Amino acid sequence: MSAPVTGQTLQIGDVTVPGRVLMAPMTGITDLPFRRLASRLGAPYVATEMVASSELARGRPDVVRRAAVGEGLPLTVIQLVGRDPVSMGEGARMAEQAGADLIDLNFGCPAKEVTGAAAGSALMRQPELAVRIIDSVVKATSRPVTVKMRLGWDDRDRNAPAIAARARDVGVRAITVHGRTRCQFYTGTADWDAVAEVKAAVDVPVVVNGDVKSATDAMQALDRSGADAVMLGRGVYGRPWLAADIQTALDGRPPAAEPDAARRHALVVEHFRAVLEFYGAGLGLRMFRKHLGWYVEQAPWPVDALERREAKARLCRLESPDAVEAELAILWRVK
Repeated sequence: MSAPVTGQTLQIGDVTVPGRVLMAPMTGITDLPFRRLASRLGAPYVATEMVASSELARGRPDVVRRAAVGEGLPLTVIQLVGRDPVSMGEGARMAEQAGADLIDLNFGCPAKEVTGAAAGSALMRQPELAVRIIDSVVKATSRPVTVKMRLGWDDRDRNAPAIAARARDVGVRAITVHGRTRCQFYTGTADWDAVAEVKAAVDVPVVVNGDVKSATDAMQALDRSGADAVMLGRGVYGRPWLAADIQTALDGRPPAAEPDAARRHALVVEHFRAVLEFYGAGLGLRMFRKHLGWYVEQAPWPVDALERREAKARLCRLESPDAVEAELAILWRVK
């Protein structure tokens, strides 16, 4: 099965996504500073972190912050997670009022703290409840509703095609499938071929997700799944420009060069300062440490693994923003 590998737009209900390379919602990663940076670099779609609908309705500050919207984004995509149809519907109403263009439902998170609450990918074990949630959300909002799921809970019950078909019947406008079961977590390799079964089951756009970390991966995932678009997850760690670069390749244009040292340094500093402004200096510094580690891991320096570990350790021990910026300048050899 062959899928388009050009830069056509992706239509989801009344929303036109200006590209076919999407960034997944990732807790602790796709906050507003990251979404703004990735969007400025050319990403056509970057979803919010996973937002608990019940806690959003209660106004819990950290949950409200995860749903933060702002200028500088081509689209606002808010992802909701939960298991109660009523609170999920209320979360959808609040998301629309906040300015969401698209509302995504999380039926795919494998984390134990989520599945232990019978949410995320645990809903794939309860198709009837999953459909009631979707129906409640679709009726609560005028915005297009999408669903992100896995192939199933485990290999004995790969029920993504059946759930996708029922989701489509109650009004879902696009479906993303991570090519693993919940019980796989992130082990093994994503089964892009299995996503083709979901594509065959529905007449709405299907997005393939899992192990897409390069333009070559994206083209193979599209070809093997027949999907309409790809979604990036862990591949963007330390590379907020990746979606734009893959989109360039799918457009048939010459591949973009990886940012050089000076450009990477400028992007890290820009991202760091935006995080400090968004969270405040103390929390912002703590929140950014994981990004510091990923930026170091992705830097094309001629250094060995030990030097990288030492560089990450030094950065993550620093207690002031000025000290971090000074160390970044040394690492990237910027005067």
